[in-house]
Amino acid sequence: MNFEKVVVVGASGYSGEELVRLLIRHPGVELVALTSRQLAGKRIGEVFPKFAGMRYADLEFIESDVAKILATKAGVIFLALPHGVATEFARPLVQAGLKVIDLSADFRIKDVAVYEEFYGEAHHAPELAALSVYGLPEVHRGSIQNAQLVASPGCYPTSVILPLYPLLQRGLIKPEDIAVCSMSGVSGAGRNAKTDYLYVECNESVRAYGLPKHRHLAEIEQELSAAAGRKVTIDFTPHLVPTSRGIHTTIFCKPADGVDAATISAAYDEAYSDEPFVRLLRGASLPDTKNVVLTNFIDIAWRHDPRTGRLVLLSAEDNLTKGAAGQAVQSLNLLCGLPETTGLL
Repeated sequence: MNFEKVVVVGASGYSGEELVRLLIRHPGVELVALTSRQLAGKRIGEVFPKFAGMRYADLEFIESDVAKILATKAGVIFLALPHGVATEFARPLVQAGLKVIDLSADFRIKDVAVYEEFYGEAHHAPELAALSVYGLPEVHRGSIQNAQLVASPGCYPTSVILPLYPLLQRGLIKPEDIAVCSMSGVSGAGRNAKTDYLYVECNESVRAYGLPKHRHLAEIEQELSAAAGRKVTIDFTPHLVPTSRGIHTTIFCKPADGVDAATISAAYDEAYSDEPFVRLLRGASLPDTKNVVLTNFIDIAWRHDPRTGRLVLLSAEDNLTKGAAGQAVQSLNLLCGLPETTGLL
């Protein structure tokens, strides 16, 4: 069997660590390098003791250097880097003809002015933003298969877009009246030592943040507008909750005139019944983060509230797997012509 050679750039963060976890057991790839400016020369099993004794445990981190990445002869490069940093690697790697899967926000947003509005800085590679494919397989599968640069979605956007997309696409809900409340584990903030994310600050506490204009709104509204065929603006309130990983999202919206429960159910079945990583919950079941942690599943359910006339859409996912590394591996499989579920649960 021919193995696709892959590199993870910036593998010291939570998403990078999750990529290592998934790639260790992936039967179709060979992990030829991990890069980190701080960890160069150290072994995977030393940095992440949980991987000691496993495949690649003795692989050493290398410097985050484009020439060294190119020297590995890898065909697919994961960029697990902060926004604003991925650009400096993506441009020369794309120019060299490699396939790049970027987990940052640098190439998700097509309108550069919107990116600059939400991220507060100039975009340094607008030509790559135009080239990229938004890496949500359930929506853009065909485009991902032929992409050179995949902009893997954010964790919150995945949890919001997938419940709403089929309903907006079919005109079943009113696009001008959507409000979203999401809750994320602390790993969603990344591996850093900011005071706000210390154990004593987060434990036994729930708080909202990023109001009223969280950065992820840019890509959420971009994709929802594409689904609806018109500009969609939503209310989005994220919360930090004292768990390590997992996202739970609750969405409030109103059905379009004359749309009944059977039509909503049929739309979800049509959109997702054959999707390997979307689970539509039936009966009394509701999404629960404990059921999706360490998996690539997103669980979706919905209810109609006859008192208010609203629909309540709910989802749960692992922010590091379906919301980051797992979804990126889905795109890897599509790029390499492998079964989409390869190496994923």
